[in-house]
Amino acid sequence: MAETVDRKESPSVWVAKHCFARIAPRKARLVMALIRGRRCSDALTLLQFSPQRAAVFIGKTLKSAMANANEAEAEMGRLFVSEARVDGGPIMKRWRPKDRGRAHPIQKKMSHLIVKVSER
Repeated sequence: MAETVDRKESPSVWVAKHCFARIAPRKARLVMALIRGRRCSDALTLLQFSPQRAAVFIGKTLKSAMANANEAEAEMGRLFVSEARVDGGPIMKRWRPKDRGRAHPIQKKMSHLIVKVSER
């Protein structure tokens, strides 16, 4: 006689990444902390009315993760942001001419935005 094994289904996780976003990681982390652990609908509303420039990048990434979940026929009302992370990307180095023939360095920083959503 065959045994029946109860397998606990792990919740599915859907990921969206925006690599090489032209925003400093320090600034993006402030906005990313606002949506971490929230329901996706609440997070989108919060990002929509946030004045920070990073909210636009993060909002698009969150919508992409939600679209990935919708494609897998997940229940959209139960989705929440399980992980929201900002990693530092490459830095473009530029020089700005200053007085007396000197040059000062300018660092144009980039970020990698990672948003993971899952069902509750």
